[in-house]
Amino acid sequence: MILHLAQALPTVPPPVAEQIRGLSTELGRLQEQVTSLESAAGLGDGAHVASRLSIFHGYLWVLVVAFLVSLIATPIMRRLAVTHGVVDRPGEARKLHRQPTAYLGGVAVYLGIIAAVAFSYAALVQPGLIDFHDVRADHAGDSLLPAPVPLSIVLGLTVIMLVGMIDDVTGLWPRVKVGGQLMAAAALAIDDVGVKVAAGVMAPIGRLIGSPDLVWNIPLPFQVPVVGVGSIEIDAVYWTGTAIIAIFVLGACNASNLIDGLDGLLSGVTAIAMMGLLVIALGLALHDHSARDAQRIILCMAVLGACLGFLPHNFNPANIFLGDSGSLLLGFCTCVIILTLGEQGRTELVIAGLIIYALPIIDTVLAIVRRKMAHKRISSADDQHLHHMLKRALGVKGAVLSLYAIAASFAVFGVMISEVRARAVYVLALVFAASIGVYAIKIARKKQLEDEMAGAEAARATKAGAEPARPRSPEPVGTAPKSPASP
Repeated sequence: MILHLAQALPTVPPPVAEQIRGLSTELGRLQEQVTSLESAAGLGDGAHVASRLSIFHGYLWVLVVAFLVSLIATPIMRRLAVTHGVVDRPGEARKLHRQPTAYLGGVAVYLGIIAAVAFSYAALVQPGLIDFHDVRADHAGDSLLPAPVPLSIVLGLTVIMLVGMIDDVTGLWPRVKVGGQLMAAAALAIDDVGVKVAAGVMAPIGRLIGSPDLVWNIPLPFQVPVVGVGSIEIDAVYWTGTAIIAIFVLGACNASNLIDGLDGLLSGVTAIAMMGLLVIALGLALHDHSARDAQRIILCMAVLGACLGFLPHNFNPANIFLGDSGSLLLGFCTCVIILTLGEQGRTELVIAGLIIYALPIIDTVLAIVRRKMAHKRISSADDQHLHHMLKRALGVKGAVLSLYAIAASFAVFGVMISEVRARAVYVLALVFAASIGVYAIKIARKKQLEDEMAGAEAARATKAGAEPARPRSPEPVGTAPKSPASP
């Protein structure tokens, strides 16, 4: 009954149509929970788990193609980097490697991702390469095949990789790098990739003030008077979504860049995040969530396969680094997948994606807070990142494996939020993240706190009229200490 009403929405008054949409969404969520509970209780026939696994198996060749291309391309890019002197020379104390190491690993990862995406294009015209999951006609059109990965995403990947590669080879001004990232964000906005996330953010505000079509008493969209023209229509949701895309792209790219400080760290953390995002993507495809279901799965498996192909070359001891071409690229890919989770305005899925990739986000926030507290520029480098602290205590491999475990914990939290949306999971994720943050700040500011304490004690002693105690010089070895009565 509700389905028939939903099909007739164009003839239904807007308030009633909004209620119908809300009921349809709620029914879908309830059906997902019923299916999940039946499977957990053993009452179902296991179709939920089997179907999710079958979707994964259908797209498995995407992962294999990305893995093989990245695995083979990495030593080729290393040879090119060494031949042309594109290497990272350890000239700064904060750099943990002691031998010059080749860059351009990010180009190999890019080639793996692009090869997997191209394979998915070929599968649309050559049946049998990929066993696509079933989709509704309104999601796929007449062909009943999923929509391919948009060319806007491929363009964004290419722009990001080229900007990073040029920076690795010749160096770029920070403003130029930011400009390249904004160009990639603009490519996403043109194709509405992530724009609808704004609807999930702004609609609750409208409901709070009594109208889902108003935000801060401004109709969506609204008219702006223009002299000589009359008025032009401004879609506040679209432009808010465009701003959100730009913020996400800049934040994700630079967060990934900051955490790329140990052998195998970023490629491994991204692979773990892709596993968590892939679980969510498969669950959405199982229930035919939107037209971007196949795109999410292809991107997750392409990035996962490329990272796994690159990781053996990059794990300690590494013979090649990602460089900016790789760190910016992996951040952008993760950002794109998280943005597509909000395609239907489900903000909780975007939050789940952010939690899955929380480790680079936490490290970036800590860097900003730490430098502000030390009265330094945000862009100034230091050796107080999470991986630096753990490396000093556990060594390179111990630090990397510990951060893998933390990343896996956040991935589990994110998947749990997407499945059950329990408040307790939000609380656990918040407590876990806050504990990491407070401990990291405490360790980073240990020397500063000790200096502040010593200064406060000296000031208190001076104010009381007593001279601060001077350190006693050590007695010569082999002599007894003088008694108080000694001259």
